[in-house]
Amino acid sequence: MLVSLSLVAARHQVAKEGSGDAAKGLAVVMAAAAAATADSLWEDRDVRFDVSSQQMKMRPGEVLIDCLDSIEDTKGNNGDRGRLLVTNLRIIWHSIALPRVNLSVGYNCFVNIMTRTANSGRLDNKEMRQGGIDFFLLSGPITTKLRGQTEALFILTKCNNTRFEFIFTNVVPGSPRLFTSVIAVHRAYETSKMYRDLKLRCALIQNKQLRLLPKEQVYDKINGVWNLSSDQGNLGTFFITNVRIVWHASMNDNFNVSMPYLQIRSVKIRDSRFGLALVIESSQATGGYVLGFKIDPVERLREAAKEINSLHKVYSVNPIFGVDYEMEEKPQRLEDLTVEQVQDDVEIESDEHTDAFVAYFADGNKQQDREPVFSEELGLAIERLKDGFTLQGLWEVMG
Repeated sequence: MLVSLSLVAARHQVAKEGSGDAAKGLAVVMAAAAAATADSLWEDRDVRFDVSSQQMKMRPGEVLIDCLDSIEDTKGNNGDRGRLLVTNLRIIWHSIALPRVNLSVGYNCFVNIMTRTANSGRLDNKEMRQGGIDFFLLSGPITTKLRGQTEALFILTKCNNTRFEFIFTNVVPGSPRLFTSVIAVHRAYETSKMYRDLKLRCALIQNKQLRLLPKEQVYDKINGVWNLSSDQGNLGTFFITNVRIVWHASMNDNFNVSMPYLQIRSVKIRDSRFGLALVIESSQATGGYVLGFKIDPVERLREAAKEINSLHKVYSVNPIFGVDYEMEEKPQRLEDLTVEQVQDDVEIESDEHTDAFVAYFADGNKQQDREPVFSEELGLAIERLKDGFTLQGLWEVMG
């Protein structure tokens, strides 16, 4: 996908690397997106500005993990209070006053991420270098309208050879809400790429058995499957699970391939020089690989193709992206915590007890000062107290 740069996007843009035939690249991407659902996934692989309300909604398999209120997009929308949504694929920021002013940043675009406590309204490279962290404000110092000590989240991204940097600042100084969820979810995304990316020659097999991912289940295991990637082919074993398909060579477990349903473009049976073969084409995002497998007999081949297509359709309805993170203590919003005040149906009967606080504030019937008297307790002359009041009672009010 090409990033449509608006004014806000231009503020975030920091560098342009390389050039190419944009029209040709766009045509390839659009053709692939029209041909397969696999190529329609953009949420975790793109940086977009001012997206529509439809694109801000959660796609199938995407879940909202955390919601941070009173967050400022310091670089693009300085001084504008907004909300930061953390999902298992991306972060979304939008203005509270004007929701159409927003941005979506996929985790796959992240290059670097860190948090710092800002003690002033100015964020510069000198402050960023403290602690030896390799992160620089490529576009120069940033001045925020905030004052006092507050936490800021710095994200450096790269999308379509263009670098963007984002700074999100907590509008409320001293707020207990931190950006730890963003960092933790991004870490979970980075460590679960086996769910989403095509992998070659990985540590997939242990003792001739597939090393299962969390929530993964093996539906079928087929021995004696030939991989037709070479002239003579390689004999191995085929695994069909609810998340991916895996093949590995019988003689070398490290000669393998793992292809998640998320990256499968099509599954067909085609004729080859080896006879009928199972042909699996990957999405353009993975390079558009075409993998061929020969399964005998033909009836078994057709059953395998039907099973893979069926599991692929089920997976497309509710994909498993593998990013599992739960907030230990998710704070409630102020609206949820506000309790309506209920008027008690009781009557308070007055007694003869004198309220010293009332006397201290006002003496409604007083026309003139009362005569001075000597107070042995204070050792000086004071105005005579009103009947029923004592110095001790007045001191207790002040205390």
